Amino acid sequence: MKKPFIIFVISALIGLGLGYLVFDVIAPGQSKPEVAVNDKEDSKSSEEATEESDKTVAVSDDNILQAKGCLGCHAVSGLNLEGGATGPDLTQAFNNVEGKHGKPLAEFLKEPTSAVMSSVIGGNPLTDEEISQVVEALKKAAE
Repeated sequence: MKKPFIIFVISALIGLGLGYLVFDVIAPGQSKPEVAVNDKEDSKSSEEATEESDKTVAVSDDNILQAKGCLGCHAVSGLNLEGGATGPDLTQAFNNVEGKHGKPLAEFLKEPTSAVMSSVIGGNPLTDEEISQVVEALKKAAE
């Protein structure tokens, strides 16, 4: 009876420890995603370059997607933001959330209908200002 219990406890501790390391829960934001650099920008018209630079979001501590930990699980290729592969790419989230979850993105971020996001946002709810910043960033990504 003791041996299986000890093995269970050790396995649980190892699993939790690896989960924290892999999903960046202990120290979120330590590793910054890299912004893709396009060397061919010189050959683009100035209009195309401006359009692309408008879509790129600086990866810094003031980036709402980085600051709130979204990039720990999600990437946003529409903004050239690399992130985790656990969740889906959020490039088209602005357009697709309503069809998938039955409510607009801003409402979904207030009260998520998916089990995973309910637990994530429930533990760290977003303010109205943060929600509007996330919605604006994802709207820009979808353009």
